[in-house]
Amino acid sequence: MVSASVVDGILQQTATASSDKSKKTSGGSSLGKDDFLQLLVAQMKYQDPLEPTSNTEYISQYATFSELEQMQNMSSTMELSRASDLVGKTVVVETTDATGKTSSDMGVVDYISYENNKALVWVNGQSWALDSVKEVADPAYIEAYSMAVTLNTALNKLPNINALTVQDKDAVDSISQMYEGMDEYQQSFVAQESIEKIKNYVQKMQELVKLQELADDNNSETADNDTVTEEPTV
Repeated sequence: MVSASVVDGILQQTATASSDKSKKTSGGSSLGKDDFLQLLVAQMKYQDPLEPTSNTEYISQYATFSELEQMQNMSSTMELSRASDLVGKTVVVETTDATGKTSSDMGVVDYISYENNKALVWVNGQSWALDSVKEVADPAYIEAYSMAVTLNTALNKLPNINALTVQDKDAVDSISQMYEGMDEYQQSFVAQESIEKIKNYVQKMQELVKLQELADDNNSETADNDTVTEEPTV
């Protein structure tokens, strides 16, 4: 509530009014539409009856109030439109509290809500102010990142290279084909260390396969040499 008094025909705003104003504007330096309207009403109520404010001045002030309201409505509409465009997209959100602690998260915007004249985006079950959205991830980026994670996960499941056997051939071939199937942009997400690891595993597997083939050939020759041909009995 605005409290005001008139001294020598001039409206005086008291500390109460200043306090209310600070609450409504949340510490901002500009008046909100509610503050503007209350001050206008107070001015009309406490005007000097001997020198009343002209109708022209009231109309001008009301026009200013209407412009302020329209601008705020337009701002709210634009904010909702911006928030709506983020639904279904992967974003990075970040906020800092009064103690200086920073919280962040990354995920898909599930939906938006509108509370206290502010648009909120919901990520991983938590609401964030629209201003908290720092980045919007490109779909190509998300795909490349996911492929790199999948590749590294499969690579880490392989046994130590010294314990590798021919039985691991399908897994090694699968990882090699996965990497070779990536385009240049997607491959850039794979660490150089992982790339070298893939090459070493492929090379090691080729050596194991050759040794297995040689062993199979030797076993086959030995079996042929040990075969005894018996002549038929007449």
